Amino acid sequence: MSDPTVSPASLERLKDVSVATLATALYKRGLRNQVIQDVRPVKAKGRNMVGPAFTLRYMPAREDRNQLVEFRNPKHPQRHAVETCPEGAVLVMDSRKDARAASAGDILITRLMKRGAAGVVTDGGFRDAMNIGELDMPAYHSRPSSPTNLTLNEAIDINVPIGCGDAPVFPGDIIVGDDDSVIVVPAHLADEIAAEAVEMTAYEHFVMSQVQSGATIIGLYPATKEENLDAFKTWRTENNR
Repeated sequence: MSDPTVSPASLERLKDVSVATLATALYKRGLRNQVIQDVRPVKAKGRNMVGPAFTLRYMPAREDRNQLVEFRNPKHPQRHAVETCPEGAVLVMDSRKDARAASAGDILITRLMKRGAAGVVTDGGFRDAMNIGELDMPAYHSRPSSPTNLTLNEAIDINVPIGCGDAPVFPGDIIVGDDDSVIVVPAHLADEIAAEAVEMTAYEHFVMSQVQSGATIIGLYPATKEENLDAFKTWRTENNR
């Protein structure tokens, strides 16, 4: 799955930039709340998760609607989301920032991985988190949680606008996760954000090399001295950046 407005080249570029750099690029455009708060990798993968959002929304559970028998329904939204999330997409779950009940467990997340999803994010918790962490697919949550989601939450809607960790997520927005956190890049900005973030990342790598060599950050980060920009051009040539 890919949003037709986002080029495959941009998705590739986003695999090599940090969430922090993307947050700065979005901040320049007035977007301050795109980082999904209080989620972290179940286990660091050493690579970025990148893909368009496919969403699942939970609401507070009403006891008469949320018995274990609900899982027998093949169209149960939680199960249906796992079975319909497109290949290459990231399943993003609005679990009401409540990790007291699990958003999913290792069986469902394994199925999601086998179907080709790029990753999964919840602002709640996962049960069997120790097993999810060993999967090849990136997964992000608030903390481990053992009770079934039926305890507190009802899966109610699929692929609609949601809030996840206080970040607005629209279907098709580009989700990027690194070993720190997760950010939501609006689809219509993804191409320009990706291009800018690659340039920002190159400069940040140059800055780090200078700082490690003893340089002051004044005039270097941010670049307010022309001599540093000249040195950056030379560094890019020498390092094929």
